[in-house]
Amino acid sequence: MTDWTEPGVFEVAPGVHRIPLPLPNDGLHTVNVYAIEDGDGLVLVDAGWALDEAADRLEASLGVLGRGFADIRRFLVTHLHRDHYTMAVALRRRFGTRIALGLGERPSMERVLAGRAEGLVSNLHGWGASDLAYLWGRIVLPMEAKASAAYEAPDEWLTGAQTIDVGSRSLEVVPTPGHTAGHVVFVDTASSLLFAGDHVLPHITPSIGFEPERPALPLGDYLDSLRLTRELPDLRLLPAHGPVTDSAHKRVDELLRHHEERLDATALSVAGGTATAHETARRLGWTRRQRRFDELDLFNQVLATGETAAHLDLLVREGRLAASTMDGVVHYSATLG
Repeated sequence: MTDWTEPGVFEVAPGVHRIPLPLPNDGLHTVNVYAIEDGDGLVLVDAGWALDEAADRLEASLGVLGRGFADIRRFLVTHLHRDHYTMAVALRRRFGTRIALGLGERPSMERVLAGRAEGLVSNLHGWGASDLAYLWGRIVLPMEAKASAAYEAPDEWLTGAQTIDVGSRSLEVVPTPGHTAGHVVFVDTASSLLFAGDHVLPHITPSIGFEPERPALPLGDYLDSLRLTRELPDLRLLPAHGPVTDSAHKRVDELLRHHEERLDATALSVAGGTATAHETARRLGWTRRQRRFDELDLFNQVLATGETAAHLDLLVREGRLAASTMDGVVHYSATLG
């Protein structure tokens, strides 16, 4: 089987080409951009990270199709994370290419553009992870302030009531909040294709609620979005990270089972006592190898703590745990009865 991260241009359906772009110094390694033929131009689903290495790879890949940057008419971006959005902004500055993004991303986008990226630090304090909050504020926030220069608002905010015509194709915009509040997927029912972004990934579980403006119950949103996707026809899965696979339903079922098991494990970690999200995260195993929390780097410790908080908050909503706040820190405990 071909390594999905290998560079090249891969036709996944007539007139639809997968272009893997590099993510240097990122654990995901590669992001898939999908180029859809639109007459004598192209529409791209997602854009990549605005780095010279990625731009060079994208330009060379478009050349294989007999196209260049000026032939991109529109970017349809699944969500605002840098590896999906920022290349679109860089190319719009040069060529005027239009960008569309889900409406639910507007609160986070406004925070980014205003340079207000401190929300995660506040959340970390509330999750009982003041040590991580200090490190994040000292090491990462200054870099995020610089990175905000790569962002601009889109030309168009997408809602769930839209269908986008691309050549002979009709793409239905389907909001799938969870990974981020404004994540959308694009559904080509006639060709049985699901441009899934980070909503459904074949090999990993997407992070939940890692965004500047975190919603109240991101895991609940994500599970609802998975169930919505399960109600669609069983489409070919075109993910942002990982190989193309034939059954979106199969992977959705696996993700739903994973989170059911994770909710049970999280509840068990709190049983018989009281714990913060940070304390609970330290009791759980991480990645498929069940790594200890202390084996993770700063970024992944922060992700793990936020993921654990998302599971704990859903358990509270379901009545399986109780929550109380003392000195700004949320403590979780088993309910009585």
